[in-house]
Amino acid sequence: METRELYETASLARLSLGEDEAAVLAEEVGRLLEYVSRMQEVDIEGLEPTTHALSEEPILRNDEVHGENLSDSLLDNAPELEDRFIVIPNVL
Repeated sequence: METRELYETASLARLSLGEDEAAVLAEEVGRLLEYVSRMQEVDIEGLEPTTHALSEEPILRNDEVHGENLSDSLLDNAPELEDRFIVIPNVL
């Protein structure tokens, strides 16, 4: 990328660049463009398009109740209850 293009792009993004910043950014953009150029050389003939590299199957499980409801037996172990809430003594 030429310096002129870099300043034009920065202007469109409403960024002001100093000379030092422009030099660093020019180098980074150059590396990025080189990387994209290398990616274009990869043979992708016959590959199905994907949205991401991981499985398309959702990893989430169904929201179902399994086993027995233990809330009553857990509340039975609390020293003091108010309705269905455990009473905790004030600390401060």
